[in-house]
Amino acid sequence: MIVVTGANGQLGRLVIKALLKTQSAGGIVAAVRSPEKAADLAALGVQVRRADYNEPATLDAAFKGADKVLLISSSEIGRRAVQHRAAIDAAKRNGVRLIGYTGVLRADTSPLGLADEHRETEEALRASGVPFVLLRNGWYTENYLRSLAAALEHGAILGGAGDGKISSAARADYAEAAALAMTRDAQAGRVYELAGDSAYTLTELAAEITRQSGKKVEYQNLSEADYKAALVGIGLPEVMAALLSDSDAATSKGALFDDGRQLSQLLGRPTTPLATVVAEALAA
Repeated sequence: MIVVTGANGQLGRLVIKALLKTQSAGGIVAAVRSPEKAADLAALGVQVRRADYNEPATLDAAFKGADKVLLISSSEIGRRAVQHRAAIDAAKRNGVRLIGYTGVLRADTSPLGLADEHRETEEALRASGVPFVLLRNGWYTENYLRSLAAALEHGAILGGAGDGKISSAARADYAEAAALAMTRDAQAGRVYELAGDSAYTLTELAAEITRQSGKKVEYQNLSEADYKAALVGIGLPEVMAALLSDSDAATSKGALFDDGRQLSQLLGRPTTPLATVVAEALAA
């Protein structure tokens, strides 16, 4: 039995979808904070169990009888390391044989500020004694298209990544990779550095949006401080603005570039091109 934590999230739902292609629904557990929001998964025959990282008892109940647990990293920045340790401890108590963890690209050496909690989680996995596989994910291409409407309206994409290359992939690519890692043999101890086949700059992203939309969009590069101020100005919390501006600063130094193609090797196919994800976002 495979448990997927955070199964109501965007990545989690795609992982469930990928697992259903090869696994029986009854052998999949969607571990979620709000089971009522996963009624559609239950209708497919997937087991839906309540699991809250902040309530260890719910994790024990959710992991009961599980062979494998895919620990999808929490969205609560600043609390993730503690929450992940709670999940790892529950997996150990319940005799789980393999934990898959979705971290960040090159977590052990990454200059990204958000990598700290991923490093702490990896350390906790090693200390637990439970076999694990690390799925170190690069950026989701969709991250850069969440503000597509504003970019089209104002003719600009703001950022602080300079000419840094970004080897992103579609969220569904990472989900399929996670499903494969959780269902293949001999995965314990593997560390996957997962990123898209092709890299681009934010200037090139703006050019692709321009090409497909017919509306002129340009990339406006800002200093880390100015980008943070701009994000706060549009209503983002200070912590999130600091995280995003730090991430862009690190991107300018190569933090999100990778040409190892481990993701496409795991998938057995090329990763989803930037142009495809842009087209899907414009059509949404």
